[in-house]
Amino acid sequence: MNIGNDASVRAATSAAQSSNASEVQMAVLKKAIQSQAAGVQPLLDSLPQQPKLATEGAVGTKVNTYA
Repeated sequence: MNIGNDASVRAATSAAQSSNASEVQMAVLKKAIQSQAAGVQPLLDSLPQQPKLATEGAVGTKVNTYA
């Protein structure tokens, strides 16, 4: 009996290879996202900070209109 030509064996082999490929792709994607996050953080840190909201008076205590 030759099990190499059996359809269920081919399907199982294909599923295992597909699963391994998916795991590798996910690992590469995670590394790329981590790399991008590390590169963006200094840019975000260099942005000017938004001024504090007014705490008293008639202007700026209800709505933040800073743009």
